[in-house]
Formats: sequence, C-alpha cells, structure tokens
Amino acid sequence: MDDTTRGVLIRGGGPADAPAVLAMLDSAVVWMNDHGNTEQWGTTPFSDQPARVEQVDRYLTENLPFIAEVDGTPAAALVLGSGPDPRVPIAPAEEPERYVRLLVSDRRFAGQKLGSALLAHAVEETRRAGVRLLRVDCWAGSGGELVAYYERNGFTPTETFLAGTWPGQVLAQRVD
Repeated sequence: MDDTTRGVLIRGGGPADAPAVLAMLDSAVVWMNDHGNTEQWGTTPFSDQPARVEQVDRYLTENLPFIAEVDGTPAAALVLGSGPDPRVPIAPAEEPERYVRLLVSDRRFAGQKLGSALLAHAVEETRRAGVRLLRVDCWAGSGGELVAYYERNGFTPTETFLAGTWPGQVLAQRVD
C-alpha cells in the first residue's frame, strides 16, 4: 500500500526492523501504563525483557512482518503468521488461516489510522494467498476497548481464553 496523500507506505519488514518495532512496543507500554492499563503488556519495556526481544526477533524472521512508514519513518507494524502463536492457549483453525500475531503503532503517530491500514493490508495478503480466514487475538480487559477496535475493523468475536489471568478474545474475519 502506498498512500501518498498521507505520506504512508506499507512495506515488507524483516529482522533489521527489530529496533523500530521494539521502540513501538516500548512506547505502547508507556502509553498504556499512563492510561492505567498495567495488565495488558505489563510495566517493563519490551526492550528490557530478553524473552520479549527474542519474541520480536522470531516474529520478524519466521512470519510475514509489515511496516507502515510515515514520511520514511517506521510508525506501525503488523506481523502475519499462518496460525496463532503456539505458546498461547488458542487452537489452530480447522482450515487454512492467516493470523495477526502483532499489531502495534508508535504512539507519536496515534490517530493516523495506521493500525486500520495494516489490518486492511493483512486482508489483502490473506486474499492474495488464497486463504479465506483471517484471525487475531487480543487483550479482552479494560471493558473490551481493544475487542471493539477489531470489530470496527471487520472482525467478529469468536472465542475467549485465559492465559494465566490474562483475559483474551479471538476474533475472525472471512476473506472472499
């Protein structure tokens, strides 16, 4: 996607994008904490957690990462996989699927609808692969605000789950 009217370019990502993605995640943690949400991603920056750094590296090498750039600056990221992360308690679909493993934006670019643009790109990538199901899971706490965000972007809630005490929601979108 190249939206020159807004200066947005969506490009394929890779391992070299790890510092930018970690910075986005760190900014999201700070923003969530400032808004009273310390449960979704905790209070420690991702870049200070070796397991989280390894997870980001793995996501960027083993899946399909996409980076939204605003005027050449990495501003948001989406990682698309062929199913849920095997470390979460979510069963794979009974059909081929694409799965949003990560969606994050740098809070400096909030309000520019970069997440929505990346989700629309994920729909196109899913369609291009000849797959009809796109799923995502997200934090279901805080009154379901994140669930509502995905619903506004064409997803329908399917099943809930708990990862320890972390409440999650799986959502799906049919791609024709």
